[in-house]
Amino acid sequence: MNQSIMKKSFENGLTSRLPQIRGIYTHNASLGEKTWFRTGGAAEVLFDPADKEDLVAFLKNKPTDVPFMVLGLGSNILVRDGGIPGVVIRLGTTVSEIEVTDTRIRAEAGALDYNVAMTSLKASLTGMEFLSGIPGTIGGALRMNAGAFGREMKDITLAAEAVDNAGVLHHLSIDDLAFDYRSCSVPENWVFINATMEGTPSTTSEISKRLTEIQTTRNDSQPRGFRTGGSTFVNPSGHKAWKLIDAAGCRGLKRGDAMVSEKHSNFLINTGDASTADIEALGEEVRNRVMAHSGIELKWEIRRVGLPVNVETHS
Repeated sequence: MNQSIMKKSFENGLTSRLPQIRGIYTHNASLGEKTWFRTGGAAEVLFDPADKEDLVAFLKNKPTDVPFMVLGLGSNILVRDGGIPGVVIRLGTTVSEIEVTDTRIRAEAGALDYNVAMTSLKASLTGMEFLSGIPGTIGGALRMNAGAFGREMKDITLAAEAVDNAGVLHHLSIDDLAFDYRSCSVPENWVFINATMEGTPSTTSEISKRLTEIQTTRNDSQPRGFRTGGSTFVNPSGHKAWKLIDAAGCRGLKRGDAMVSEKHSNFLINTGDASTADIEALGEEVRNRVMAHSGIELKWEIRRVGLPVNVETHS
């Protein structure tokens, strides 16, 4: 992480206003180490809930003026160098239970996509292998209708639960979710709790074969061993983002230690000591060059959150 950038230091006033919880509050918690890019500032308060009930109680009882956002695995996010005011809710191992009933798998929002794929293998259920190629959690997969290798969450999801910003639990059908390309209709300030997915009975040998194919394709086509955030831009209708980026001459483009991957040009990578500002500025340069070359606007797939380093806030 670029030490020349002054990290955001939040005043220690917010935690006294937050409700009692059974989980953990961490004041001024560094988020760079919790994201795949390994960049970014601090969360004013990081909240690790003890379980689903703890999360619901927090949302029900927190002051209405306190902003919050959810962090999962940190694989598809850029936290700006000035940090994130309010509360960052981290959904991790305490809300990651996976259960199998017949052909259905119910996974809590903090469950890793990969672990759901491995559970489907053990249960001899096919259709969820694509999740092994998505580095994230089920909550994030629901939010963006995550997809890879020809399938998306909309193809396997039967229902989900989410809690709104007032702590009210909602049971959502597939129609309520209204999945679209890399999106769903659930309000941004609702927090997913779990998903119920359905697979198709198959043999472990066939499922294992598909899992191996997916991992081989990932290893051959995507940058491995680099600090990255996965696909940077959404594929425009009728186009592949990487082809547009290549055509605009951006493969290998650099800004400081931020770089457009030589292996897959829709991946930005941190080659050393890049800041979030470097990575975001590089992404914007790519967008500008693609627009100038093809007239097509690339939209960010990676979530960009928080404040630039020069923006000041006070609790």
